[in-house]
Amino acid sequence: MGPDSAPGPAVPWRKVLWERQPFPDNYVDQRFLEELRRNEGIRQYRYWAVVKEAGFVGQQLSCVAIFITLWLYMEQGLLSPERLLWTSLACALLGYGLHQALTSQLESGCELRTRMADLQSATIFLSFTFGFSPVLKTLTESVSTDTVYAMSAMMMLAHLASFPYAHPSPPGSLSLNAALFASVCLASRLPGALHTFAMLSCALLVFALWPCLLQRLRESAPSQFTGLCVGVCIGGVGGLGSQWPGGAVLLALALGSVTLLCPLLLVRLQRHKDNIHGPWDEAEIHEDLSHFLH
Repeated sequence: MGPDSAPGPAVPWRKVLWERQPFPDNYVDQRFLEELRRNEGIRQYRYWAVVKEAGFVGQQLSCVAIFITLWLYMEQGLLSPERLLWTSLACALLGYGLHQALTSQLESGCELRTRMADLQSATIFLSFTFGFSPVLKTLTESVSTDTVYAMSAMMMLAHLASFPYAHPSPPGSLSLNAALFASVCLASRLPGALHTFAMLSCALLVFALWPCLLQRLRESAPSQFTGLCVGVCIGGVGGLGSQWPGGAVLLALALGSVTLLCPLLLVRLQRHKDNIHGPWDEAEIHEDLSHFLH
């Protein structure tokens, strides 16, 4: 920026470029900083509101822990595939009924068509999964177990990193594919084809359908959403603790950091935010220019 006083005659300075003025090109007058604006449009966060939103991240992390716990039980023979299938079917029917109850329908005919389409999609998926279960069971026979576990861990981390927490319904294709790939890798290490089918059906329920129901619950019943997230987190820590106490401790620390510590840091650091706006910003054209496009 140039000097604050005009070197030429007493001509008022104008902030324009299309006319010659008796001032240097980099000249600005004392009114330049009068248009300075700080933290314009900055959103002020409240701690417990941020904790509530972070609960979605914590419950998704707990869902991964619950899925791994179910896989550990099936691998050790402590959970039969029949019991897992019947439990998954009951949870799916209960969740679908709750989702339909929370969803406002415009007309009964549209509701009937939607239910028929959902039933058709579920039937097609279960049929194909059941038919290809023997193939999926032998899919990773030539791959070492350590490699399968490493791929599953990486895919689960990719699922958590790419999950669309702001709008999880429907889940993102990258996060869903990563979770299903990890599920196929883990299910291929189970004893039989029925175990693989049960595990993949459970994966669809946890990683594809559950986020849709939770998003609907967050929009329609915020208080119940908070309690449900807390219950899922407790279930994830308790279930993992029954098989791996050290993992349960790590999960509890991760949940505490994500849902309590990180929101606290966000709120504390928000007061140090300092964004400045002024005449040096890029010009914004507010005029409707659509008539130039015809």
